[in-house]
Amino acid sequence: MLTAHPLFAPALASLTLGLAPFAPEPHLWGKLLWVAGGAVGMQAMDWFDLAMHGAPWLWLLYAAGRLVLKRRVAKAA
Repeated sequence: MLTAHPLFAPALASLTLGLAPFAPEPHLWGKLLWVAGGAVGMQAMDWFDLAMHGAPWLWLLYAAGRLVLKRRVAKAA
């Protein structure tokens, strides 16, 4: 049976939901710049929005880290 790569779903979610809307700049990037600028004027909805657009990226980092650890353990054994 053919199975998808373990990073396929998190990468797809990150590149679609994590970056949408794409114009004029990715939404997540705008929120991160806002936070880096001191988060002046950010309301609860903006923080929630940052969490929702950042979640796929955290999932991708988690999946990639898990894959690396699994390969290291297999290589050590």
